[in-house]
Amino acid sequence: MSILFKYYGRHFGWIVAAFVFLFIQAQCDLALPQYMSDIVTYGIAVSDTGYIIQKGLMMLLVSLTGVAAAVSVGFVASRLGASLARDLRVSVFTKVSAYSNAEFDKFSTSSLITRSTNDITQILVFSVMLIRMIFYAPIMGIGGAIKCLTMSGDMPMMAMAISIALAVLIVLIIFLLLVVQPKFTKIQKMVDDTNLVARESLTGMMVIRAFNTQKHEEDRFEQVNSRLTGTNLFVNRIMVLMMPFMTCIMNGLSLAIVWIAAISAQSVGDVANMMAFMQYSMHIIMSFMVVSMVFILMPRAVVSARRIGEVLDSEVSITDRPDAKDAGRLTGVLEFQDVTFAYPGGGDPALSHISFTAKPGQTVAFIGSTGSGKSTLINLIPRLYDVTEGKITIDGTDIRDFTKASLRRNIGFVPQKNVLFSGTIKSNLKYGRQSAEDESPEAADEAMKKAARIAQAAEFIESKPDGYQSEVAQGGGNVSGGQKQRLAIARALDKKCPIYVFDDSFSALDFKTDAQLRRALKAETADATVLIVAQRVGTIMGADQIIVLDEGKIAGIGTHRELLASCQVYADIAHSQLSEEELA
Repeated sequence: MSILFKYYGRHFGWIVAAFVFLFIQAQCDLALPQYMSDIVTYGIAVSDTGYIIQKGLMMLLVSLTGVAAAVSVGFVASRLGASLARDLRVSVFTKVSAYSNAEFDKFSTSSLITRSTNDITQILVFSVMLIRMIFYAPIMGIGGAIKCLTMSGDMPMMAMAISIALAVLIVLIIFLLLVVQPKFTKIQKMVDDTNLVARESLTGMMVIRAFNTQKHEEDRFEQVNSRLTGTNLFVNRIMVLMMPFMTCIMNGLSLAIVWIAAISAQSVGDVANMMAFMQYSMHIIMSFMVVSMVFILMPRAVVSARRIGEVLDSEVSITDRPDAKDAGRLTGVLEFQDVTFAYPGGGDPALSHISFTAKPGQTVAFIGSTGSGKSTLINLIPRLYDVTEGKITIDGTDIRDFTKASLRRNIGFVPQKNVLFSGTIKSNLKYGRQSAEDESPEAADEAMKKAARIAQAAEFIESKPDGYQSEVAQGGGNVSGGQKQRLAIARALDKKCPIYVFDDSFSALDFKTDAQLRRALKAETADATVLIVAQRVGTIMGADQIIVLDEGKIAGIGTHRELLASCQVYADIAHSQLSEEELA
């Protein structure tokens, strides 16, 4: 919960205002039984109508003041809770946005979604309860106890009765906490699991239907959902027992007070005090009931706060150095110098002693079997991961000496898994573009269309009724795999960078489109450094330099013809894909 204190401090003024309104509300509520006692003793007992009307009007005024204070407390509590949830969501989103791939490997996507939604909602509910009930209950409980002690001088057995009732109540609350609290930690983890299964089923629905495994997925969801439901039912059943027990305690205390008053009262004033004492005792019991309810909610809020704290307190593994500089506009001379990389907690290195140089105007291609480290190598260039040993330089400067933002500004990156955002085709193509101050909107649109033509995407875009204003569904769900790939390539080209990285970005294209795109791409990127990861030899045959990877190590470097003669790994891949005539 300590993570929340910083956020509460931002709204200290509202918390003070809530305390003021709560104090006013509590004083009004505590004053009403005394007014009723006075009306019975000095009004009804002596038939003084004027006194009854006077005190009655004062009671009405006090009641209206209490209502106004209660409404104000509700407003402040709601505003404070909503503001706290907003600040937490912003902090979590900002923190997650700075995560490297290593942090995403640590926190699953489903868990991050649950922490950003369900956990923050739990904290919001608890914060509202904290203001409206927890702060109010002690004021009422202490005030009611003082009033009871003041009034029980002539009937000490009443104080004994309420003491016994409170003792039983405290034992009940402690028992509930010991039984229920461990379950709340399990509930939040089960919510993660349920979210994970539901998310996998929804995103993989096409695969599930293709393999006719709907029943298997229904069973998976039923298992996690049943565990979550069973735990929630257990907790709720235990909590449900609390209200009948507390009702019995309240009614038993009322009966005890009436019985004590019946054998001890000697005047009308004693009866009036008994009525006030009964109301004050109810205030005390209700205060403990409120506190017990919050204690039941608090464990879940504590778990949620701890989970949010794990996200906010986690160290981002890839950060800017204190003396990092802006990269400016780089030329694009890329060099790997004896680079070794191992995934965090992965044991053996995924890449070992990688060294090569890529210069502007060159196309450098990477090929190898599945799991050879091609995508891992590419991900090191924009610092999605940092090297374990060695260094990567651009224009002779270690990329870790540049700020991440300025480094990535110089790289047009097309990842292996293409992602499109909900919006329009135009908004997606311009997603990474940073227009020059003197560039007109018309020139920017023309540059975007040129990038689409190079990526062989203009034809299908312009065939749509709305053209570049056509809507793109979440994740690009309303375009084909090949169209999505071409849009991702156009988005990178529109960025106009000195370095372009294509991670298996032509795999969904047919051979004709692939050839047309590569010809147009070569002309457009004549002054840029182009890095291509590919599975097809035909895609990279014309590269200036081909690097063959095998089990994280370089098995060969050279042109297509050189590698056919000197690298057995490359020759095997080439012969498995192309005929002798095509190779020649």
